[in-house]
Amino acid sequence: MLVFCGLFLFSYPLFSQISNQEKAYSKGMEAIKLMDKGDIEGSLKLLKEAKKLDPNNINYPYETAYAYYLKKDYKAAIKILSSLTKHNNIHDLIYQLLGNSYSMSGNKVKAIETYEKGLELFPNSGILYLERGSMERHEGKYLAALSFYEKGIEVAPKFPSNYYWATIIFCNSSEKVWGMIYGELFMNLERNSKRTQEISKLLYESYINGINITSDTSRNLSFSKVNTLYIDEKIDPKDFRLPFSIGVYEPLLLLSSLPEKTINFESLHTIRNKFIEKYYESGHSKNYPILLFTYQKTIYDAGHFEAYSNWILMKGDENGFIKWKTENKEKWENFVTWFGENSLKIDNTNKFHRNQYDK
Repeated sequence: MLVFCGLFLFSYPLFSQISNQEKAYSKGMEAIKLMDKGDIEGSLKLLKEAKKLDPNNINYPYETAYAYYLKKDYKAAIKILSSLTKHNNIHDLIYQLLGNSYSMSGNKVKAIETYEKGLELFPNSGILYLERGSMERHEGKYLAALSFYEKGIEVAPKFPSNYYWATIIFCNSSEKVWGMIYGELFMNLERNSKRTQEISKLLYESYINGINITSDTSRNLSFSKVNTLYIDEKIDPKDFRLPFSIGVYEPLLLLSSLPEKTINFESLHTIRNKFIEKYYESGHSKNYPILLFTYQKTIYDAGHFEAYSNWILMKGDENGFIKWKTENKEKWENFVTWFGENSLKIDNTNKFHRNQYDK
């Protein structure tokens, strides 16, 4: 179970004349500050006062339950949260925290029931699919976990954590191709965290371990369930009629790697660059319009693909990345500016899900 991060859902009162709501809001905000500092008892005192001032607001008892959760008083948290499931303003985080409380108290069956009940009410809740998947993952049931993570990706494409765990599972399986895509999408959704760094290193290592140079003109690669796929430069990418994973991704990646003598931080940028070129030249971009590759082409056309690829793989070779950034200061700064203004747009109509292509 991922440790839940406290989320304060207050909206400032629209009508300043409602003084009790204003006072409650102020106490609630101060309670959150105390909670963040580890003063749980002080936080609970203020939340109790806030609830008296604004008794119909679901957020004060919710945060009270979270404070008890932090105290490991799961019984108290469960009692509050169970009552909140009947509240008019119920939201999916109630079921997440209630399920977490059951899980931490040792009642795994009740936790699963809670998450599933929450999903009945909130079928597009990425965080509930995350928690449901994690229940399976902790039991070593990785395929079952993956089914929940990927469903979360499908219904809540902006929520990064399901991409994170899908990447971890895929990149440690025979189906690394999907981890490569989910992982890069995750890094775009969650750009600056410890998890971003972790996925950066994992993607780099997957490239390094997945591409094997057998001679100057041949390679073998295994990113999908065909254990080893051989290819040479005489094959036309347009001739491939296999599923995307082994009929498009692997052949194009292999063709892109042919001129390289070694697979390392520097050559991987060139390989990724050529992959995008071949993906569009071969016409596969029309048959397999994958969100990530479309965005990569946008970066490519803007002249920032080298910097972007180095950012994606930076934790795989930190010294190589620092060296490149030092020698290309202006190029890096221009990319950072562009990247901040041109983020990947993901929503329910513009998203990626494996089942769209793994057929």
